[in-house]
Amino acid sequence: MTKVLVTGVAGFIGFHVAKTLLKKGEKVIGIDNLNAYYSVELKEARLNKLSVYPNFHFYKEDISSAEAIEKIWKKEGDIEKVVHLAAQAGVRYSLTDPYPYIASNLMGFTVILERCRHQPNFKHLVYASTSSIYGDNKLLPFTEDQQTDSPISLYAATKKANELMAQSYWHLYQFPITGLRLFTVYGPWGRPDMALFKFTKAILDNTPIDVYNNGDMARDYTYVDDIVNGILKALEKPSVPMKTNHHPIYNLGNKKRENLLDFIEVLEKALNKKAVKNFLPLQAGDILETFSDINKAESELGYSPLVPITEGIPKFVNWYHSYYKL
Repeated sequence: MTKVLVTGVAGFIGFHVAKTLLKKGEKVIGIDNLNAYYSVELKEARLNKLSVYPNFHFYKEDISSAEAIEKIWKKEGDIEKVVHLAAQAGVRYSLTDPYPYIASNLMGFTVILERCRHQPNFKHLVYASTSSIYGDNKLLPFTEDQQTDSPISLYAATKKANELMAQSYWHLYQFPITGLRLFTVYGPWGRPDMALFKFTKAILDNTPIDVYNNGDMARDYTYVDDIVNGILKALEKPSVPMKTNHHPIYNLGNKKRENLLDFIEVLEKALNKKAVKNFLPLQAGDILETFSDINKAESELGYSPLVPITEGIPKFVNWYHSYYKL
């Protein structure tokens, strides 16, 4: 039984990663501060699903507190692997309240890096970066070797900083670290601040949905089970420090870009209800389109996304109906 720390365990992706690890028989130590950026009730409902596993230990703490994380680490003993997903998420929210991004995404990651590098025989740190790191890069699909030095949101800037911080620890302390650039993850138990969740609620409530840039946007939507599969494949394959001059970073996407209006049409079919669209201009910090090149993850990790939006969106809708008892 491997002992794995999952930060942001009550979050959307963290919950799914922890559940999969627990089903495999691993011991999971989960940390989350349960902040109120979105529904705490939803986060607690996710935790309730995890709490049925005897090999799950949860701590309500903030990863930016070095003292709190050190206490957990000492109490739990030898933590062998870390999946670091805790972060202040959201591009638009960073425009109105930047401070949580600095605390969670920068200080929090520093605390995790420090704990990992002081752990004897530590096996692997896998952390989440983002497709937002590519900014308004016009060369599609996005490949890992493209420049990422021009972020167009504070959220993306903090994730770029995470990659640089990880690189410095990789070089200085020579323990295995892998970064994953995640592309627009969706699915059951998703985040209420993301488009699929907001659109579903609005359509069912007979209220208009905001469609930015008049719908002329595209995303590489990736189903959560595919993302979890990629994260765990990365976790199982620790990189060997100093064999190359950079720690490995992989795109995890669906290698397919979907037009926003097509995405909405699939949702309308799943709901059997038409949306009332409120067309708006492009919002500050938004990227016009994302599109992943996943050749590196496919060849080196065996990553292979399987779920198209025509399957994934109905799965989300089924969960939404069940969760809200509609």
